[in-house]
Amino acid sequence: MADEEVWRRTASAVNADRELCLRGLPDRVVAEVLYGLQARTEAGAKTRDHFLRPLCDRLREMQAPTLEVMHDPKVFATLAHVKSTRGVVRTMLMWLGRLGATAESERRKDVWDLKIFTGHNGTLDFTRISQPALREAVKHWAYDDLPRRRGKRPGGAVQPYVTAMNLLSESLRLQREDGGMHPAELRRGDIVAFCNRLAFLTETGRISARTRSHTVRNTALVLTRIRTLGLTHPGGPMAGLPADFRLQREDTPDEPEDTEAGKDLPDAVMRQLCEHLDELEQLISREVRVGTELLMDTGRRPEEIRELPYDCLRQDPDGSLVLVYDNYKSYRMGRRLPIGKATAAVITTQQQRVRDLFPDSPLGELKLLPSMRANPHGTKAINSIGEGHRTWVDVLPDFLVPTTVEENGQPVTRMLPFDKTRIFPYAYRHSYAQRHADAGVAPDVLKELMDHSDLKTTQNYYRVSQERRREAVDRVIALQFDRNGTRIWRKAQSLLDSEHVRRAIGEVSVPYGVCQEPSNVAAGGQSCPIRFRCVGCDHFRTDVSYLPDLQAYLADLLRSRERLMSAFAADDWARSEAMPSQEEIRRVRRLIDRVKADLGDLTPEEQAQISEAVAVVRRSRTTMLGMPRIGPPVSDVHSVESV
Repeated sequence: MADEEVWRRTASAVNADRELCLRGLPDRVVAEVLYGLQARTEAGAKTRDHFLRPLCDRLREMQAPTLEVMHDPKVFATLAHVKSTRGVVRTMLMWLGRLGATAESERRKDVWDLKIFTGHNGTLDFTRISQPALREAVKHWAYDDLPRRRGKRPGGAVQPYVTAMNLLSESLRLQREDGGMHPAELRRGDIVAFCNRLAFLTETGRISARTRSHTVRNTALVLTRIRTLGLTHPGGPMAGLPADFRLQREDTPDEPEDTEAGKDLPDAVMRQLCEHLDELEQLISREVRVGTELLMDTGRRPEEIRELPYDCLRQDPDGSLVLVYDNYKSYRMGRRLPIGKATAAVITTQQQRVRDLFPDSPLGELKLLPSMRANPHGTKAINSIGEGHRTWVDVLPDFLVPTTVEENGQPVTRMLPFDKTRIFPYAYRHSYAQRHADAGVAPDVLKELMDHSDLKTTQNYYRVSQERRREAVDRVIALQFDRNGTRIWRKAQSLLDSEHVRRAIGEVSVPYGVCQEPSNVAAGGQSCPIRFRCVGCDHFRTDVSYLPDLQAYLADLLRSRERLMSAFAADDWARSEAMPSQEEIRRVRRLIDRVKADLGDLTPEEQAQISEAVAVVRRSRTTMLGMPRIGPPVSDVHSVESV
């Protein structure tokens, strides 16, 4: 009889279509299953009956008092053969964990559900910090720091600091006999060992130089905050921590050369990507294709495009079109970006598609790029643009771009494949900035277009890197001319490091070229004895990058001569002094013709490379063309008198 009772409680129910039997389960388990099912449904997830049957059968067999027994990996592994059931169990456990939870109760755990702290999804995991005292201190710091973080992913801003403390914990565990368990026994030597370990990890390729630098900075900040929060006082988790257990300024390695600028994609790569957008739609989805187009056209961050609402297209009072989006990173909502008609057409077409897919949903709740899974009302955005974008890029044919390589000691241009790892959604933001900078958009205007609060941040997106500038100078200098239009170097050759330095300190910018006259260079361009009649001076040099300015100067000379020859009221001597000489006009015209002739001798491919190099050189030029506007000359340290 006892065996029959056990069998009745534990045996699986007879399956019936679209029915789920909860008999035999404890009342608490029944309530937990029903609550989890309700929470999943309210979140827009579909839960089919055959997803739940294996779970209920296993709970019934175990006579589990609560659904939380599924937290045990061994118990959870018994459902390993049913993938869909595992997903249901995870989400049910998540919702049960949030039931009645508060920030105060959550902070006691070693893995935090950020939904309870910030209302946004994500977790913070402190389990890799093996020292209990250090782990508690870092949790105190994170609890204090989280409210200061804005945007939709505050955990992402805190995570790098936790990761840095993971590395510090690992260093203490591996390099101290006690594993770093006793804060009062930590010393300066442990900091030195930590820095040495980071250097070792960098040299062996386990972490990058940038990660090493950021780890030191982040660790230093957390250790400082641990002290200012009073966690080293008696009774605190790090009580007795010595004052010399800190990272000093000299412990921070040099920041590697800035790699923010230069992440823009070459025009040839952008053209090929645009040509293959139809394949992206066929391979992944219409929503990922539209998201990629908007990233290319608007330069917004991927999260800002992914979360666009249905009614993101508006008109200003003057009728111009704008994109309305939320800047989650800086917590500035309702930003307005001017866009063109082609971009607006992409949005309008997508709006019509969304309206057709979800005709009964309120427009204010719809997303422009809705997920096609577990989203019956169109209120949930797609999970990611990047994953589908990466799959698409990887299957595309190679992107061939002109690349300078060295052969037999000489630079040679070859069409080589572009590194596909450099094609990612955020690169379109850099390309957007570079595209507008190339078009001559003023930095302050570009700052507004990028929605930056600091101009320095904007400059990082389009500043010409030193490597790119050197390559461009090497190309342009191959077409350098003197005042008579004579080519200085007959063949392209790379400049030595000393020659690049000489160009920086041995020349000064003048109208439509550079001056190499020593006294004028020393005076910062303010000591020209012939009053900037550059085309008549043997110290004058120009190159192909100044061709537009030479042409503008010639046009200005001709206009000035025509005006002075007309009925312009002036004394004869004044008119004569101001009249541009025929010889100067002839020299400028000959110089222009000579530069154009040499350009005409190049192949179309070489002309395209020169055009790109000219754009780079002109962007990096800090002197205004026309009459020079030069800053004060660099002081000579040998001329400073002793005080």
